[in-house]
Amino acid sequence: MIAQFTLAAGEEQPPLIPHPDELIIGLIAFAIVFFFLAKKLLPNINKVLEERREAIEGGIEKADAAKTEAESVLEQYKAQLAEARHEAARLRQEATEQGTAIIQEMKAEGQRQREEIIAAGHAQIEADRKAASAALRQDLGKLATDLAGKLVGESLEDHARQSRTIDRFLDELEEKAEATGVAR
Repeated sequence: MIAQFTLAAGEEQPPLIPHPDELIIGLIAFAIVFFFLAKKLLPNINKVLEERREAIEGGIEKADAAKTEAESVLEQYKAQLAEARHEAARLRQEATEQGTAIIQEMKAEGQRQREEIIAAGHAQIEADRKAASAALRQDLGKLATDLAGKLVGESLEDHARQSRTIDRFLDELEEKAEATGVAR
């Protein structure tokens, strides 16, 4: 139920209902403020908001472009890193192969040197044996001729005869030594 207030002459106006003059002045003031806001302030606000929107969209576009570029650079770096890893693995493999080859060469060189040393040792032993045999032959021959001279009672100073006798004696000794060595 809505109560209607009607004013009779001399009655007072209720405090919640504005006076018509005030209502008209308020509407005029509202229209002026609204007009001022619509014509002056609102375009400036829209202009600032548009600039901000463009800056944000430009920033987003720049960020997207930077992100795309960063992703491409990242892919390039990943490719380079993979290539570097592959190259490092290849170099390690080559170094291992070269190390193995060097070790094989060094083993072969060591084997060759060992065989040369052994051959030189055998040659030296053979030369020493021949020298010792010759010296022993000469000393043994001298002793044998002196002993034979004492047994026979005559001097065997003739050098040619002495050499033949010594050689024949030593040859017989060697034959007997070989015969007994083979028989064992």
